[in-house]
Amino acid sequence: MQKSIQKGFTLIELMIVVAIIGILAAVALPQYQNYVTKSKYAEVISGVNQYKAAVEICVQINGTLANCDTEAKIEYNAPVSPNTASIAITASTAVITGTSNADVAGGATYIITPTLTNGVISWAETGTCSAYAVTIC
Repeated sequence: MQKSIQKGFTLIELMIVVAIIGILAAVALPQYQNYVTKSKYAEVISGVNQYKAAVEICVQINGTLANCDTEAKIEYNAPVSPNTASIAITASTAVITGTSNADVAGGATYIITPTLTNGVISWAETGTCSAYAVTIC
């Protein structure tokens, strides 16, 4: 009489594989959600950086921040982005504030403040975007 050989996985082996996949998914999902939020918020930072470049060019041409503190003076308009609620420049200080939509990081702000010293602009970054557990700015 011939003995039949069984092939395949036991129930325990399959349960272990399912448990490992579940653990990996539990770790990966929050990381993926953080990645999606960061990538959407990158549009806000990119828009603010476009303003920043326009202000820096204006200061090189005009010499002062006072001559570069509105959209009309820097000859630049806010870029359109589906994840950006607004980007604005403050008159008299040239502070640039970008705000995300409410569904992207809860409407977090990214603010850069210029300081002109001996013809060189330095920028200080602030805003509510750095208050997140995973920094998005």
